[in-house]
Amino acid sequence: MSTKSLSAPNGATPGDAPPDGTQASYAQRVGALRDSAHRIRMHALDMGETQGQGYIGQALGVADILSVVYQDVLNHRPDDPDWPQRDRFLLSIGHYAIALYAALAEAGVLDVAELATYGSDDSRLPMSGMATYTPGMEISGGSLGHGLGVATGMALGLRHQGSDAHVYNLLSDGELDEGSTWEAALACAHHGLDNVTAIVDVNALQADGPTKGVLRTEPVTAKWEAFGWHAVRVDGNDVEALVAAFDSLRDHRGSPAVLICDTRIGCGVPMLETREKAHFMRVEEHEWQLARDQLRQRHRERSGFEPTTARGE
Repeated sequence: MSTKSLSAPNGATPGDAPPDGTQASYAQRVGALRDSAHRIRMHALDMGETQGQGYIGQALGVADILSVVYQDVLNHRPDDPDWPQRDRFLLSIGHYAIALYAALAEAGVLDVAELATYGSDDSRLPMSGMATYTPGMEISGGSLGHGLGVATGMALGLRHQGSDAHVYNLLSDGELDEGSTWEAALACAHHGLDNVTAIVDVNALQADGPTKGVLRTEPVTAKWEAFGWHAVRVDGNDVEALVAAFDSLRDHRGSPAVLICDTRIGCGVPMLETREKAHFMRVEEHEWQLARDQLRQRHRERSGFEPTTARGE
C-alpha cells in the first residue's frame, strides 16, 4: 500500500495545537520524524566514513527535509519504486545522492546494509545520483540546472494522463545560478502546474564559496513570486516548521509552489557545522566516531530522550 500519511490540520504553525484535539498524536508524529532525520544523518556519516570525505555537510543539512518528505509527504510504495501512481521526487543536485540514499534506506526502498557499498566499484550507490543504478532515484544528476525542467515535463505528462501524482524537485541555492532553472520556472507557472513543488535548500554555500559572493540570489522568495509561484520560506532544520509548511501546501491549487528551506551545513554535528571548506568535506579517520557521538548528544538534548535505534546502527 502507499505510504501517504495522515496529515496534521492544514495551516498549522509550529507549536499550534491541532484544532481537533489531537495534540498528542501530532507531537508523536513530529517526534517520529525527528528520530527519522537522526537516523538519516547517522546513515550519511556511516557512508561518508567509507570514503573519508564527501558531501557530508549537505547531507546533514537536508536530513530534516528528506525525513518529512519520505515519511510524511510522498505517496509511494517502498517495495515498488516504479509504481505508476507514485509521487516523483527529483534530486537535481546529484552530489546530494549520499543524503537521498540514507533517506531511501530509512524509507525502506533500499536495504540499510547496502549503504556500506556507497561509492565502491559496481555499487548501485555511486557518489553522484544515477537513475539507471539506484531504485527510487528518478533522474541522474551532475551538472546543475536540469531538475526543474525535467519536473515540468513530468508534471505536464502526468496531467495529460489524468494522474493525480505530484512532482517534487529538490534544488540547491547554488542551482539558482543556472538560467535553465528560471526558464523552467517560467514554463511551470505558464502552464499552471500545481502538481509541482520545488524545494530549495538554501545553505548559503556552493563550490566556489558563499552563495552571496558567487551570485547573489536574494531576495529569493520575491523572485519566485515574481515568476508566478506560490512561495513559502521556513527553517529547513525545524521539523515542526517543515510539517506545517508541507501541510499548508497540500491544498494549494492554481500555480506551482516552492518551499524555500534555510539549512545549516553539517547540522546536528557541532564540529562540522563550523568547518571551513565545507562544500566537499574531508573528515579525518578519528573524527567519524566523534561526529556520531556529537550527533547522538545533540539529538538527545533536543528530543529529551534517547532516539530509537537506527536500522544497522
